[in-house]
Amino acid sequence: MVDVIRFPTSAQMPEIRGPAPFHPAGDLVAAGKRMRDTVPRVSQGIWKGQKGRADPLEILHASDAGRISELIQIRYGRMLQTPFTFYRGSAAVMAADLATTPAIGVHVQACGDCHLLNFGGFATPERSINFDINDFDETLPAPWEWDVKRLVASFVLAARSNGFSDAAGRDAAVACACSYRERLREMAEMSPLEAWYAHIGLEEFLGLIDDPAARKRMRHRVDKAQGQKMSEFDYPKLTAMVAGKVRIKDQPPLIYHLDVQHQEEFRASVERMIAAYRETIPDDRQALLDGYRFVDGAIKVGGIGSVGRYCSIGLFMSSSNEPLFMQFKQAVASVLEPYAGKSRYGHSGQRVVMGQRLMQSASDIFLGSTTGPLGHELHVRQLRDAKIKPLVETFDRTMLKAYGKACGWVLARAHGRASRPWLITGYLGTSDAFDNAMGDFSLAYADQAERDHAALKAAVKAGRVQVHIEEDK
Repeated sequence: MVDVIRFPTSAQMPEIRGPAPFHPAGDLVAAGKRMRDTVPRVSQGIWKGQKGRADPLEILHASDAGRISELIQIRYGRMLQTPFTFYRGSAAVMAADLATTPAIGVHVQACGDCHLLNFGGFATPERSINFDINDFDETLPAPWEWDVKRLVASFVLAARSNGFSDAAGRDAAVACACSYRERLREMAEMSPLEAWYAHIGLEEFLGLIDDPAARKRMRHRVDKAQGQKMSEFDYPKLTAMVAGKVRIKDQPPLIYHLDVQHQEEFRASVERMIAAYRETIPDDRQALLDGYRFVDGAIKVGGIGSVGRYCSIGLFMSSSNEPLFMQFKQAVASVLEPYAGKSRYGHSGQRVVMGQRLMQSASDIFLGSTTGPLGHELHVRQLRDAKIKPLVETFDRTMLKAYGKACGWVLARAHGRASRPWLITGYLGTSDAFDNAMGDFSLAYADQAERDHAALKAAVKAGRVQVHIEEDK
């Protein structure tokens, strides 16, 4: 038996650098159950906004440091659209808030920006379609509760954006939390190898959808994505002939070349960057990459949270003129680090890559890291590989609830894959106490996000924040 297990607060927990002590699973489940005495499950649902809470706009302005200044207005323009788009761009704000919420002190490899649009389908190296998390910019070992809470709150905000009632949003959030709890218990009962190989394929995902018409539409989207060679799909949209050579087409302000790119030293530094990246991928992938040559690169503005960070696409061509697009994306310290401890990796690109490999069931074959010609730490992958984004704006309340179940399942698999989650499952138990607490939290924090969004609107109206509103295409 385990005599005493003491769990430090989340602020005290360092990143684990070696294997955790071995204890029998039954003892850990029992210890997890005892944690309910100090952190009741119902307490996980409480959010009132802490007295002395940091100004969310000040947190956002602090996160502007190091961004490309002329793109910051695009970032705020996107966040201004709705409370949900604000939420997508304010991971740093929620990280500060989550650090004040109850936690049992158990760390997992966390996503760090776990909202529902950071999930989707993608092609595995074996060319099947898996449903998984697809954004790891903020990944870090951190309390497991933080990912769950960010995820469930996103369902209420998405429901409100779609014009649904709060009851519909809460139903989806509760379904998500219930799925997480039940699937994590399944992961805990697997052997380490079984947990490592666990994945959510197309049939498992479709099995969560009750509506035959919705299942048919989803299968059609997957079949269409699988039938496309994504680089060839992107090729005519992103490229043009310039002076007889294939180049990435400038489409400012979202795609453009840097002024320094014509300089010979810059080109040489790009070649060194690619060579350094090549050393971070396995030997067999190096041989595959060697079948392509670098042709051109350009800045390409990323999603809401990444706007202003250095993000570029590289066009590579094979000897028979077949394209390969790669993404080189800046990585900085995770928004969780001030509250969960610094990463063990000195290079933020490596932090992202290692977190992604730990959490994803199958990662991009070209996933690696490097340092860019301007000194940015980067993580690298294919620009797209049969990726299927969730069309949440088209969901009805039934589909939103099914999607909640899928996301909860994926998160449980990601958390349980590289850890032994017996403490967490012991704490969660088999009742719906935690599920309902997450339903309460999701509503309360969605209200908070709406208040923060209103503060941004007021700042824009007063001229304190400048925005660029993009034209609809």
